[in-house]
Amino acid sequence: MKRKICLFLAAAMMIFSMNSAAYATELDKEKFEQDVDFMEKVIYFVLDNYQYEVSQEDVMNGLYDGFFGVLDDYSVYYTPKEYQAMLEDTAGEFSGIGVQIIDVDGNVVVLTPLPGSPAIEAGIKAGDIIKYVDGKDITGLTVNEASMIIRGQEGTKVKIGVVRDGKDINFELTRRTIVTSSVEGNIMDNNIGYLKVTEFSDNTVKYVKEELAEFDKNNVEKIVIDMRNNGGGTLDAAVDMLNLFVTEGDVVYVDYATGKEDVYTSDLKEQKYEIAVLINEGSASATEIFAGAVKYKKEGTIVGTQSFGKGIVQTLYPLINGSGVKFTTAEYFSVDRTPVHKIGITPDIVVENETMDLSRFPAFSNTNKPVMGSVSLDVLAAEMILDTLGYDVPDPDGVYDQSSFNQMIKYQEDNSLYPYGTIDFATQKSLYSSLLDHAKNSVVDKQLQTAVDVLTK
Repeated sequence: MKRKICLFLAAAMMIFSMNSAAYATELDKEKFEQDVDFMEKVIYFVLDNYQYEVSQEDVMNGLYDGFFGVLDDYSVYYTPKEYQAMLEDTAGEFSGIGVQIIDVDGNVVVLTPLPGSPAIEAGIKAGDIIKYVDGKDITGLTVNEASMIIRGQEGTKVKIGVVRDGKDINFELTRRTIVTSSVEGNIMDNNIGYLKVTEFSDNTVKYVKEELAEFDKNNVEKIVIDMRNNGGGTLDAAVDMLNLFVTEGDVVYVDYATGKEDVYTSDLKEQKYEIAVLINEGSASATEIFAGAVKYKKEGTIVGTQSFGKGIVQTLYPLINGSGVKFTTAEYFSVDRTPVHKIGITPDIVVENETMDLSRFPAFSNTNKPVMGSVSLDVLAAEMILDTLGYDVPDPDGVYDQSSFNQMIKYQEDNSLYPYGTIDFATQKSLYSSLLDHAKNSVVDKQLQTAVDVLTK
């Protein structure tokens, strides 16, 4: 196999089903053919002298990855296996930790942690650089390669090491089924509707309409639309949703590399609802199309923090061998052609939410069951959680003394666990679950409260 690799790059180009004239004007065709011939000779030379075996598939994947790697952070080549996994994403369900990731200068960066996911519960944030997965350095991997490693069977554990503000932070998470397409709605006090939109997928508007029908039954006229940590989705879904909330006129301009411009509009004659839209640093792409139209048409109030700033459009092309490519084909602009890319949407009212930093709690090793007299990080984690929950452990130090032992028994009694003081696996799991519940319930959502205040004035 090592010396039997034929690189018919001209044939490889044909699988894109493109007319060569489309790119001939962009390249010096004669020099390009010389470069391809030279590259083939280099590859043969390396394979003839390289110590180890390299498959033809690996060589070709490397060539594709190298080419798409010079485009931008959002352009990707998918192997057949990766392409199938991507299609599963589009279907709205997969098993993993629940993060949307992008490639930034060779680093795997969290675009947004998905609501209700193990990632967001553990405290992983938008902008975190994922450096290690189960101890393996994934720097330099493509988004798809990283996704294949991070994902896994439901119920299995994975260790994630991230870099945040120059500091290394480690998490241990349990993979579970992630539903990426989700719309939730309920009616809050003062008869204000709450609509949580986590992604713009093909069925998003359908579910939004179902929630609006419930609001209408209850005479809801004011709605908070929560798009925090919504990493985007399809352009059409965002435009269709704008047609439910903002009045007629141009809402987004899409300028293609070919010189073509598409202008998308709303046909809504009259606003039915008064709205406030919540965004944060995890709000990107299609979310910014929606928020930008609301802001610049002045038909709602944007509350939260600056959005991510992804104002470019990618197009997906399946290839005849089962693989696929996705690359940037256009840039979009908001109302009045206001730029979004690398800028984002600035809220009308900037509000920072306070959050509990769960990363400061050591992760349980899930290999030890500390007993009184033990000294370990597992003990420190348990003491810190007990202290946070209000138990009398004022100075957590990792030493499992009589005082901490007594408080552990009390915790076990309070939570229907066997009260014998040993920090067994069931107790560790319960402690961490209690910490997550405490973090969720103890922090005031200032952004949501501000949006409600805006609508009740």
